[in-house]
This record gives sequence, C-alpha cells and structure tokens, in this order.
Amino acid sequence: MSHGLFLSFEGIDGAGKSTHIESLAGAFRAQGRTVVLTREPGGTSLAEKLRAMALNDPMDALTEALLMFAARRDHLLQVIEPALARGDVVLCDRFTDATFAYQGAGRGFDLQVLATLERWVQGVDGVATGSLRQPHLTAWFDLDPAVAAQRLAGARVPDKFESQPQAFFARVASGYAARAAADPGRFLRIAADQPRDAVWNELLAGVRARGFLS
Repeated sequence: MSHGLFLSFEGIDGAGKSTHIESLAGAFRAQGRTVVLTREPGGTSLAEKLRAMALNDPMDALTEALLMFAARRDHLLQVIEPALARGDVVLCDRFTDATFAYQGAGRGFDLQVLATLERWVQGVDGVATGSLRQPHLTAWFDLDPAVAAQRLAGARVPDKFESQPQAFFARVASGYAARAAADPGRFLRIAADQPRDAVWNELLAGVRARGFLS
C-alpha cells in the first residue's frame, strides 16, 4: 500500500498498549513502510506543553477538554495530516476516543459538547462535509480496572489521571466500550489480560485481517 494509514491505540492506564506500539512499527518497517510514532495529547512542541498542563494542573472538565482538542488540532495539522499525505503509517498512542472516555465518561462531561469539538477539530475539507479524520483502525486494549491498578501500583509517579480511584477507571472503560459499540468497524478489541505474547499475536492478527499487513 502506498496510501497513508492511521492507527490509534486506546485503553485505560495500565492496559499495556504502549508496549506493543514499537513492535507494530517494526512490522510495518519490515514491509518497507515509513512509520511515524506519536502520541496524544502531544506530538508537537505546542501540544506537549498543553499535555503537561492537562495532565498535571487542576482545572474544570471543559477547560481540560478544550486543551485536549487544541493539542489535537495542532497535532493533526503539523504531524498526522502531512504524514498521511506522504503515504506514511501513523501509529498514535491515544486519539479522540480517549477524550470521550476520560473527559466524557470518566469526568462526566457533556458528550454532545465533545462531539461538537470533534467535528470542529477533525473536519476534513470543512466541517460542512460531515467527514471526520478518524483512525483507519483503533486497537482497544480492554482490561479490568482492578487488574490495571495492580499493574500501575508503584510503577511511576502518577499524573492526575493515573492517581484517580478505581471507580474512575471503571467509568473510563465503559466510555471506551460505548465508543467501540458506536463504531465497531473501526475498533479492534484486544483482551489485554493475557500474557504479553498472546496480546501481541492478537494485535498482529487483527491488523493483518484488515489487510494493513501482509
């Protein structure tokens, strides 16, 4: 394939998604593809500054959501869209599904407002077309919040989201489930409570099944 390809990786903190992104990048590179590894919030100088504020500074849910989408807009314009135009593979650690899961389900923020921001920020060729830039495939690492909490215990100094109680992550997990149910063709659900090799094999098989890797 010579056209650009956009894959996102989603899941609650501790689900283990980040450990497999580099491996998948290697699989694409082995087939001659140029790969851009990036993350959200972040991916550009401006977006990384907004990330630091969103993940550490106290603020209300609307301010938080606005920062996430502002970072996303810069990320799309500076990194994602140019890479796709070149025909590269973009592997992104989180994208808009995380905002709906964390700020929406987790923080209880208005999903309709988030949907409006999504249309504004991700509209392709203008909002009026109704076409949104979304990943071609979203790998959702689904994990019980109790298991995720055990994995995170003592791993590092937590940011303000990682330090939330287990009930928060249960709501976030339900938010991811709702997004997957609303767009099942885009989502690849991966059972993240398996051994690492089994998770990797499930991810690889899913990507191959979509025709993205031979």
